[in-house]
Amino acid sequence: MKRERITIYKRIWCKIRYWQSLRDISDAELANALQVGERTLHEYDKSARNITLEKIDNFLYVNNMELADLIAL
Repeated sequence: MKRERITIYKRIWCKIRYWQSLRDISDAELANALQVGERTLHEYDKSARNITLEKIDNFLYVNNMELADLIAL
């Protein structure tokens, strides 16, 4: 039985959404941290394939986090 592979961009996006839920952050606030529109968040929910390292870096910088902190959630 072959296991479905979970891509790194999907893992990171799920961690970001999890972080958002833990802190009760609105989609507008999250979009601002990523420097994208709210519509883009919903596109990432469908497929996070287009999230860039720049957007992830923006999120980490605004929230004073390291990538390891996000992955550890």
